[in-house]
Amino acid sequence: MTFDLTPEQDQLRDAVRALGRRYGHGYFVEKAKAGEHTTELWAEAGRLGYLGVNIPTEYGGGGGGITDLAIVCEELAAAGCPLLLLVVSPAIAATVLNRHGTEEQRKRHLPGLADGSQKIVFAITEPEAGSNFHRLGTVARRDGDGWLLSGRKCYISGVDEAGHVLVVARTEDSSTGKLKPALFLVPTDAAGLTRSKLDMEIVSPENQFLLYLDDVRLPGDALLGESLDAGLPALFAGLNPERITVAAMGAGTGRYAIERASEYTATRKVWGGRTIGSHQGVSHPLAHAAVQVELARLMIQKAATLYDAGRDLEAGVASNMAKYAAGEAAALAVDTAVQVLGGAGMTTEYGVATLLGAVRAGRIAPVSREMILNFVAQHVLGQDKSY
Repeated sequence: MTFDLTPEQDQLRDAVRALGRRYGHGYFVEKAKAGEHTTELWAEAGRLGYLGVNIPTEYGGGGGGITDLAIVCEELAAAGCPLLLLVVSPAIAATVLNRHGTEEQRKRHLPGLADGSQKIVFAITEPEAGSNFHRLGTVARRDGDGWLLSGRKCYISGVDEAGHVLVVARTEDSSTGKLKPALFLVPTDAAGLTRSKLDMEIVSPENQFLLYLDDVRLPGDALLGESLDAGLPALFAGLNPERITVAAMGAGTGRYAIERASEYTATRKVWGGRTIGSHQGVSHPLAHAAVQVELARLMIQKAATLYDAGRDLEAGVASNMAKYAAGEAAALAVDTAVQVLGGAGMTTEYGVATLLGAVRAGRIAPVSREMILNFVAQHVLGQDKSY
């Protein structure tokens, strides 16, 4: 067992860290509050090859794995720039396309995902279904050689920045008459596809949307994969990369918050000549948060290593645990940073309270902490299914 990255991964971490710090949290917050996107950072990360590290070289990527993409997610977040669309486009969409798309679909979309010129977002969540994808109401019906999609989606990230949305729908299996999942590549300017922006209490340059699909007409090759049989494995293909990269982003955010707070407490003097960080009531909570973040990072590394080794079942358990651990650690780290900074912690200038909404959401999405505990209880501890 080794905890060392390869020399190439070490170089990647250093390079991404340097890029993120050139932009910094101030840039991230300024863009978010102006209702703008981090276009410059995204374009430069794409030009330097960081967005496509997990995409095969034959499609313009770096030929690495989810371990590499997790490094990118973590280091940008550790610089104060947690980019949610890294999870949605390179982690979910690119993985699903590479594993289950047709060769034509891979050639058409993966090069743009690799260099950042194209973004594909992911639409599975629905108002009534919650975490139960078996209850999805978005339906795809055959229409000659093509398809008609109807339904609603909610909390869909970055639709206004993307050229396509990967929509999870249900189709009727002609042999059984039962509904089965299928994925469709839907242009965001398709007739019948409309959206409304959700107002969120999160400081983020990436927006959330409700999507409405009213008989959206699609050609036959909009179906992801060679046949409807690709639907279920394609759906699950994106879940482990999603959890790993979300966890990496959370760990990076936790590192950022602890670093900001530690710089402050190591220099702030109020009582005599001692820094406030010399008091255990201040330093111990920060140290505790640092331990939790580091433990989460170890679980992320394990999950990514298992995933890249093709050990999907083990990776599923580790990915859920990593996401849980990182969500809790990030929320603890940011809350602790705000507390030890006192009133300064709530100012925009010190750059930690601006992350409170995001880390709180990290305990809910893309899968809630309660559903992860259900998963662990059932699949690790052998308990009866509780839902």
